[in-house]
Amino acid sequence: MTNWHLQTAHPTRFDWGPTGATRLAPAVHALVVVDVLSFTTSVTVAVDAGTRVYPYPWHDDTATAYAEQHAADLAVGRRQATPDSPWSLSPAALRTAPFTPRLVLPSPNGSAISAAADRNTPVIAASLRNATAVGNWLAAHGYGTPDHPVAVIAAGERWPDDSLRPALEDLLGAGAVIDTLRRQTGGATLSPEAATAATAFRHTEDIKAALTACASGRELIEGGFPEDVTVAAEFDASPTVPVLTNGEAFTPAG
Repeated sequence: MTNWHLQTAHPTRFDWGPTGATRLAPAVHALVVVDVLSFTTSVTVAVDAGTRVYPYPWHDDTATAYAEQHAADLAVGRRQATPDSPWSLSPAALRTAPFTPRLVLPSPNGSAISAAADRNTPVIAASLRNATAVGNWLAAHGYGTPDHPVAVIAAGERWPDDSLRPALEDLLGAGAVIDTLRRQTGGATLSPEAATAATAFRHTEDIKAALTACASGRELIEGGFPEDVTVAAEFDASPTVPVLTNGEAFTPAG
C-alpha cells in the first residue's frame, strides 16, 4: 500500500468502511468511526445514559458468552427485541430501554471499524449527535496535526453481495467532524478526501431532510423504524465523546 493511498501528506484523513479503517489505522494516532444509522448514534445514546458499550462483531455466536464474561447485557437486532431483551441496535429503543451499566452492541460495520486500531490508538465514536463535540475534542488534544494525524472513517452500508455501499448519512457525519477540525486549523491539515466530506456537510442545508430522504433513511422508515432516523438527525444534541478504552468499551472521554 503506497503512501498516497494512506493520505500521509495530510494530518486529517478520510476514508470508507472496515477496509479503509484497517489500511489507515496503523498510520494515524486516532481513529474516528462514523456509522450514523445506527451504530455510533446508538453508542452516543447509551453512553449519554451512563452505559459502557462493548462493540462486537455482527452475527458472532460467541456474543452471549462475551456478554456474560463482562457481566453485560447483549443487544439484539432491531426486530429481535423483546420485553425480556429490549436492547438493540436501534437508538430509539435504547433510549426507552431499562438502564444497563454494560452493553455488548454487535453491528455489521461500526464494530469492525472500532476493532481496526490497536489498543494504544484512541477510537472515537462520532455521529451527527456529537460531531462538534468530537471535532473540538480532537483539536483540543492535538489530533489532526502533523505529529498526531487522525483518520475519520465513514462506515457505509452493504450491498447484497457484501460490497461497500457508500452512505450519505455517514459522509455527512464524517464531514461534520472534519468541518470542526477545519475551523480549528484553518483547513490546512485536510486531505482532499477529508475536505470534500466537510464541504458536503457544510452545503447540506437541512440535515434531517437529507437523512429522511436518503436511501438508508428510507429503508429504516419504510421498515418501521422512523424514530431511529429522528434520533440520528439530532445534530449536536450530545456533548459526549465516547472513546474506546483498552480496546474493549466506549466510555466518555475525560
